[in-house]
Amino acid sequence: MVKILKSGIIFFNKKPGVTSFDALRDIKRFLGTKKVGHTGTLDKFASGLLIVLAGKALKLSQWFTNCDKKYIGKIRFGIETDTLDPEGVVIAEADLPSREKTEQVLAQFTGEILQAPPAYSAIHINGKRASDLARSGIQPEMKKRPVTIYELKLLSFESPFAEIFVHCSSGTYIRSLARDIALAAGSRAHLTALKRTNVGNFNNIEENVPAGEYKLNPINESIISALGMKCINVEPQMALHVFNGKPLSQILDEKGKGIYGLFSDGALIAVVKNDDSGWKYECVLNNT
Repeated sequence: MVKILKSGIIFFNKKPGVTSFDALRDIKRFLGTKKVGHTGTLDKFASGLLIVLAGKALKLSQWFTNCDKKYIGKIRFGIETDTLDPEGVVIAEADLPSREKTEQVLAQFTGEILQAPPAYSAIHINGKRASDLARSGIQPEMKKRPVTIYELKLLSFESPFAEIFVHCSSGTYIRSLARDIALAAGSRAHLTALKRTNVGNFNNIEENVPAGEYKLNPINESIISALGMKCINVEPQMALHVFNGKPLSQILDEKGKGIYGLFSDGALIAVVKNDDSGWKYECVLNNT
């Protein structure tokens, strides 16, 4: 009997109409483990790359979560919904902007900007999700916070629709961006479609995987390198010292500053950091 790998990474192609939570439920059932988590929610109406980690690989979540993202979004001008997506209730209507006006205001939204997240989001306010407050009839105060838009361009414009490409920092809401672009252009808007194409250096969406079958990839050196880390290989005996928490200064030779993935026999065993204070463990991927 073939043993199913239960630790690794899935480049999941989420379809519209499926929540990120539901996608995880199916993957947990397939792998036979509850140790599964995604590294950045996609809204129910959205599609594209959802990076899922399982087993020991969950310890790498922070490095994936902080990655920049790339999206293609479709804006519907003239109508704003309470959720800023096609599933919401219409709360405002306005005239349609021209293509010229839309292109003109895009420049306001590149670089570091302040953005108010949508009321319908997973952000916590006083211990409760903003979306739960909104659904209960309470209007949550969504404070603006800094995000970075590295690139924003208009791909097509057929009024009342516009398709945009966005390269942004982690924590950016494309629904909010669509709302703010419309307001700057003297209109209102919501997103009708959104596809995430990249998470950091990862764009390998597994497009043609049959429903209920998922490809769990091991965390190899190419994945660690794509996260901006360097790789070090150590002998199996040194791996035991790592699992036992032996000081890294007694295991590793002097190397440049940075974050490193430690491998032994082709498997990632730890993430470590070398800075002004010396070597330190970031996480150890043992069997616990």
